[in-house]
Order: sequence, then structure tokens, then C-alpha cells
Amino acid sequence: MPGFLLTMTCVVTCAHGGQAKPTAPNPRVKIMGTPVPMSSPPFMVAGCAMTVPPPAGPGPTPCISAVFLPPTMTLRVKSMGQPLLCQTSATGPAITTPPSPPAPLLPVSFAGQTRVRAM
Repeated sequence: MPGFLLTMTCVVTCAHGGQAKPTAPNPRVKIMGTPVPMSSPPFMVAGCAMTVPPPAGPGPTPCISAVFLPPTMTLRVKSMGQPLLCQTSATGPAITTPPSPPAPLLPVSFAGQTRVRAM
């Protein structure tokens, strides 16, 4: 599905209020001077307030990272042999510590720019 390409300033949030940030910028592609994230490294989540009440868990089990699913990455636009991420890309369930019931997918609420679209 087409969508705006993500940049390192994109906004990706978990269902519990945490914000996921990309970890690795693409060294070759920039949009308006801002690098786009690499698609393979995970996005790290900070500020997740997820808690699992007893007896399922002893306390907080926040989301710590999430990776984007390959079928939702760009099909036609690639850099360094890797597909890029766009606003319609979807993550798999967030990884929590300690492991807990699967967390929902992390939606992209803002791509970081509104000029470059890809599919």
C-alpha cells in the first residue's frame, strides 16, 4: 500500500503510550535533510506503561522493541538492497520483558514528512 516514507523523526506509538524510535539511519537516503530509518533493525520503545495484573504477571511488563513486518515494507523502493518503511507499514507484536501476552501492533501516527510517497 502506498504511503509517506518514514524518516528518523517519525512517530510510532505502542497501545500503552510508549513511543517507538528507529535505531539505525540509512546512510544513503535523506528526505529534506532527515535520514530515513533502516527497515531491519528494531524500533526501541520508551515510556510504555503496560502492566499485567496478577496472577498473569507480577507487575509491569513494558514493551521494549518492535520490528516491521516485511510484507508491509515498500515493494518498489529500496536502498542498499533493503525495502524502506512507509506510513502504511506495520510492526509485529511488540517484544516485552519479561515475555507477556502479545501486545498489539504499533501504528505509525506520523511519517515525519509529507512530501515523498512510495509503494
